[in-house]
Amino acid sequence: MLAVNAAVFFGVFLHKITLPPFVPYIHLLVDYHFGFTKRALIGAVVALFTSKVPVWLVFALSGTVWLVTAGLFVKLFRRTFGSDDKHLPLFIFMAGSPFFLKNFMHTLGHFDIYGCLFAIVLLLFPARSLFYVGLAALFSMILILIHHIHLLMYVPTIATIVVLRYYLVQGANSRNITAGLVAFAAIGVCFIAAQFSGTMAVPEADFANYLQGRMADPSRTDLLSFAYIWYQPLSKEVADTWARLPHNSLGIPVFALLIWLHMPLWQYFKNLIAALSIAANRRIVTAAIVIVSLGYLVMFAMVFDYSRWISNWAVCLFLILHAVKALPSSRDVALVSTRDRKTLIFGWIITIIPRVGIVRPF
Repeated sequence: MLAVNAAVFFGVFLHKITLPPFVPYIHLLVDYHFGFTKRALIGAVVALFTSKVPVWLVFALSGTVWLVTAGLFVKLFRRTFGSDDKHLPLFIFMAGSPFFLKNFMHTLGHFDIYGCLFAIVLLLFPARSLFYVGLAALFSMILILIHHIHLLMYVPTIATIVVLRYYLVQGANSRNITAGLVAFAAIGVCFIAAQFSGTMAVPEADFANYLQGRMADPSRTDLLSFAYIWYQPLSKEVADTWARLPHNSLGIPVFALLIWLHMPLWQYFKNLIAALSIAANRRIVTAAIVIVSLGYLVMFAMVFDYSRWISNWAVCLFLILHAVKALPSSRDVALVSTRDRKTLIFGWIITIIPRVGIVRPF
């Protein structure tokens, strides 16, 4: 299964680099030239190093981020579960899931993976002081500056990791609560600024001309076709989403099937929560999963990239599982095992599924 997954990773990458990177490329062009702008942080960082952006930079940068994320996840898994053979089926259901690294390969250049990367870093970073809370707040604000939808996509998961790894261990005294409220307020201010003060103020033609000036090949004007998203109000995005809903909702049974194929993993997660020795911890974990899921439900109603949202929701659960595993437990939980025929079949199916997609399944 590991070998097949490696081959699938490579095949998806070869396919991806043949496709025009419309949305990812324009995000490397947009910076803070016209003042504070939403979705401009990555482009602003790129602008520090080069005034002309080649198309290949999309794949070089996003490919590097993918490799770092994959490497850190392997390190995280080994720290949480170890690297012995009995944990390999669990690793397959996570790392080999079409929701996770394979779909991040398909969406190279999109901003989703940055949230996953920062969450993994927080899972690896020692949670011994208030510096951890500050680091989580900093990561959350960076993600919002990359794209404000991260407020719903990965910030709730980052908050969950902080609660499970720091507050449940260090306690919720007045000092810790104050720090958390300050962090929450800072993240809120950052989101409000990005959402309401980051709108492009110059005419769209001037904006497009500036972006064309940053292109290494200005003749590729087709890559500027998504410049309108910096001018599109939220109401228009919601209207487009609901207009596409009848057609896009046809993919919901496929999403349900993909989720069901991960049932051995979900069952393990459920048993892990049930085995927590402190009842309050069980309630907190359950509430956190509900909050994270509600954030994705709101995204479903606002933006129509359904395949990406369902994939990132699953990834968030994978990451929360690692945080839950570190909490005090009253008993050992049976691991995912391929000795069960149904689990083995499900494992092979998710192994050969190359990805979930961006908008509709596959």
